[in-house]
Amino acid sequence: MSYPLPGPPPNPADAIDGALERLDGLENVPLDEHVARFDAVHATLTDALSSIDKV
Repeated sequence: MSYPLPGPPPNPADAIDGALERLDGLENVPLDEHVARFDAVHATLTDALSSIDKV
């Protein structure tokens, strides 16, 4: 079981910015790695946006 870290909750805007930065330079990444990169970004965005509404 994991417990939340002490301190202020993570800032969703920081998570969104970080996720979008992972798309930088995508044109230099082999095509077969694009899906994994998009999946990771999608998961981060989903988590960040869900935390805004506490869904």
